[in-house]
Amino acid sequence: LLLLSLSCVFAGTRLTVYTVNYPLAYFAERIGDDQVEVVFPAPPDVDPAYWMPDQATILAYQQADLVLLNGANYAKWVGKVSLPRGKMVDTSRKFKDRYIYATEVTTHSHGAEGAHAHESLAFTTWLDLRLAKLQAAEVYKAMTRKRPMSEMRFKENFKALADELDELNESIKTIVAKAPGRPLLGSHPVYDYLSAGYGMNLKSVHWEPDEAPSFTQMNELKQVLEEHQAAYMLWEEVPIPVSVDQLKAKGVASVTFNPCGNRPENGDFMTVMKKNIDSLKIAYR
Repeated sequence: LLLLSLSCVFAGTRLTVYTVNYPLAYFAERIGDDQVEVVFPAPPDVDPAYWMPDQATILAYQQADLVLLNGANYAKWVGKVSLPRGKMVDTSRKFKDRYIYATEVTTHSHGAEGAHAHESLAFTTWLDLRLAKLQAAEVYKAMTRKRPMSEMRFKENFKALADELDELNESIKTIVAKAPGRPLLGSHPVYDYLSAGYGMNLKSVHWEPDEAPSFTQMNELKQVLEEHQAAYMLWEEVPIPVSVDQLKAKGVASVTFNPCGNRPENGDFMTVMKKNIDSLKIAYR
């Protein structure tokens, strides 16, 4: 009778899931299928890590069935508002011992979100695809707790997603293994988990894809290249031509590796990651 009652309650109703970034939204969409309504409300032109939702959006988060958090101090606004504790799911909580702390903190300003600091705790956890799989597992468990009648469907969908994440993980491992010591540059300090997870020899600077490098930035790059002779720089987005040319003059080519924190204009998380892998193939050929 209880199972029948639960079935009647859940029939025709979808689980409302709010997320703080696109990877978690993608995982929830893949796992939940038509059993969930996934909402990721950050505008497309901001970095969700530094975005602050308005009051109406915060209210919507409060009323959701589940709120999926990335953890690792991602989406700092979460700590400034009141969200129902029983609805919040920190998807990286179980691997806190694998968090990465940078040696320095840099504050700068760009984009609609204005000034922000790249703090000591790195937060793009999902760029290590093994950690992304663990986060997806937490999404699966949380949705199953809320909708136990859909467990079998959620489990099948999670397995399919996990298998694809495993394939991506193996692809990156194979590429990097060809030349693990090869020096690379990152245009921004967002590749910590990618670099650490796959044993990459990568150092980051602070260049923006839509801004020409300053005299100071060029001098800093020169100093980095003296000890770290990289031939490629990874960019979050396609950089403007002047940046590409300035780098080329220093013997550094540009490739795009999009962290995919926000929803892409075309495709989805998987298609973006496959393009990222193609970029790595160029950097490691």
